[in-house]
Amino acid sequence: MGSKTAELQAQGKRVLFAFEEAIGFMCGTAVLDKDGISAGIRVAEMAAFLGSNGMSLRDKLDELFKEYGYHISNNSYFLCYEQPVIKRLFERLRTFSRQPNTYPESLLNGKYEVMFVRDLTSGYDSSQPDQQAILPVSRSSQMITFTFKNGLVATLRTSGTEPKIKYYAELCAPPTETLTLLEDFTVLGVTFSNYRNLEVVQETLKEMVTAIISEFLQPDLNGLKARNA
Repeated sequence: MGSKTAELQAQGKRVLFAFEEAIGFMCGTAVLDKDGISAGIRVAEMAAFLGSNGMSLRDKLDELFKEYGYHISNNSYFLCYEQPVIKRLFERLRTFSRQPNTYPESLLNGKYEVMFVRDLTSGYDSSQPDQQAILPVSRSSQMITFTFKNGLVATLRTSGTEPKIKYYAELCAPPTETLTLLEDFTVLGVTFSNYRNLEVVQETLKEMVTAIISEFLQPDLNGLKARNA
């Protein structure tokens, strides 16, 4: 984020805020990197402002959930010190039906169906008309993203600096005001379960991540070590 900020500043642009997935924030440009000190000050400032208006941080988060829908994630990793094992694991996923570019089509025997697959190792992207990824491709690293029909997006990738297989899963539900029916519904081609509360979204995410670990990563078969093992 720091190098991109410097690039934008060189173009005469003003950068207000930047962040990364691993919960790193850059508030302003005094430090061109994620900076917990300035981020902590901003959080304290925000808490004070909200408090003066009779709101807590949780109240504001609930307000955002109501307007934009629940957004929750589950991210972690497994340790694997054997490169042949890592390669075999990912090759199995991209030749799931014993043919190139055939990936898993669902979880839990069809309960959660895969809509798109993007493989930034091979350059395959089923969401594109020509099935070619538009994001940068790196054949020296492993990275596959599965987008499910219920809105979950899950990415499996290797670390560039550590012996880790990382997974990132995020489930974004529609705003609660739209949930007036009991049946599932479709928004922009994505079929969502009718999530009426945060607990339902959390349980769905937990179930799907557990299945991704069991069916895609197969930690017992591949000898992967869990984060807290």
